[in-house]
Amino acid sequence: MSSLLEATRGSVTVAGTTRTFTRVGTAAPGDAKPLILVFHGSGQTGDKHRAFTGGVFDALAARGALVAYLDGFRGNWNDARRESRFPARQAGIDDVGFTRAVIATFASDRRIDPNRVHAVGYSNGGQMVIRLAHETPDLLAGATVIAATMPAPENFLAGQAPRVSLPVLLIHGTKDPIVSYQGGTMNWALRTLFRAGGPTWSAPRTARYFAERNGITAEPTTVRLSKKATADPTEVERTTYEAEGVPPVVLYTVHRGGHTVPAPSSSAPALIGRTSHQIDTADLITRFFDL
Repeated sequence: MSSLLEATRGSVTVAGTTRTFTRVGTAAPGDAKPLILVFHGSGQTGDKHRAFTGGVFDALAARGALVAYLDGFRGNWNDARRESRFPARQAGIDDVGFTRAVIATFASDRRIDPNRVHAVGYSNGGQMVIRLAHETPDLLAGATVIAATMPAPENFLAGQAPRVSLPVLLIHGTKDPIVSYQGGTMNWALRTLFRAGGPTWSAPRTARYFAERNGITAEPTTVRLSKKATADPTEVERTTYEAEGVPPVVLYTVHRGGHTVPAPSSSAPALIGRTSHQIDTADLITRFFDL
């Protein structure tokens, strides 16, 4: 079972604004540890996301990484969707600058290795990771996107830095009631509630898109994983895009899974769908990125 480890609050100043985060794990100058940046979903904070996921990402700190749960502006991130209307967008919050500042804070004395920074995002946080992958791919050694898919071109406004091939891990439930696995546009009620919307691609098309960005043209391979929890009705398929000499892209499709983060324990409310216990997101990240 995942458990919450001891945490420390931290802050950085970006464009005159104090931004905060929760750090889990310790690092001394020169340790050069991997850094895991965790971006929460709409209406959350870093600490709320820790509780929501049952502390699943704390396991990465227990395995030797430094984990930073970043706090969005009034519960949201200024992501890459054109139709986002929450406060972070309206106020023009520089969340890319926030990300840079957090990395610089830990990299200044080599507490972390700046070449081993990984971004993990859920929902609105996943959209923020998609933005980082396009605008500042040089900052990242890998990206994990959970319960979020690529905005369709007419709904995408992220800047385009020179393309850098990135390993990308995607996780999405087929019964996600908020961000559809099949893509499309949120209904009116959800657009109003979350103050975001616009058309997005399906999870499989999103995976193919990132694979093609890495230069992968071969068809993927898909395998159904063995069930670990017999009482859990979810089942998981792994679809892998790979080619010689370039980073892979992997999509975990959680059949009957909801708008949740697969984990051994989680306090996600039932109204957003089932949380799969067949896979552990921290384990997937550890293996995929060789942490």
